[in-house]
Amino acid sequence: MPVTTVDDSLAAQVKTLLTAPRPWTIVPVGSPVLRRPAARYEGQLPDDLLAELLDAMRAHLPGVGVGLAAPQVGIPLAMAVIDDPARIAPELAAARERPPQAPLDLVNPSVTPLGDETVAFYEGCLSVDGLTAVVARHRRVRLTAADRSGRTYALELSGWPARIAQHEADHLDGILYLDRAEPRSISTTAAYGQYWSDPTPARAATALGFPA
Repeated sequence: MPVTTVDDSLAAQVKTLLTAPRPWTIVPVGSPVLRRPAARYEGQLPDDLLAELLDAMRAHLPGVGVGLAAPQVGIPLAMAVIDDPARIAPELAAARERPPQAPLDLVNPSVTPLGDETVAFYEGCLSVDGLTAVVARHRRVRLTAADRSGRTYALELSGWPARIAQHEADHLDGILYLDRAEPRSISTTAAYGQYWSDPTPARAATALGFPA
């Protein structure tokens, strides 16, 4: 990727973030940084600081989530991380096509649908605490991104890994999953756990009155 002059102000912001208590407080819905397209990464951070930021973002995920975009921690750059060990019941993993997804750095990612098929499942977001909703997403996508060293890679993803990639790429465009959700499916996480934690949202669709 092209290298520009290091942005001292942005580097200072990242250094402050890295010294903040862990786990981080995630930027909540309603914050402007989540609604602005992230700036393309073009070398605004020193290489070692970029690596430290991405490692810290990954370290935030275990037990909390499967993806995190830089704007969710207040950094307005087009980068995200993914890591999904998929430690869920086998019947859920099969229904949701959710194999383990190895850790990935997504720097300046682009996600392109492969085919027209979509699948709908409940999603959540670290920036939208306490809610979940059904979102239809492309079943197969091509992910193109750079890693922390600037090497470009491309992957074809399907099922849940494709969903995660689409969710994180949306963040970098200022889009939240609620923007794409079936409004009648919106549920608190407590109500979801009580009523709708089936492998698919079919029963919820019938009961709540949204397209299956």
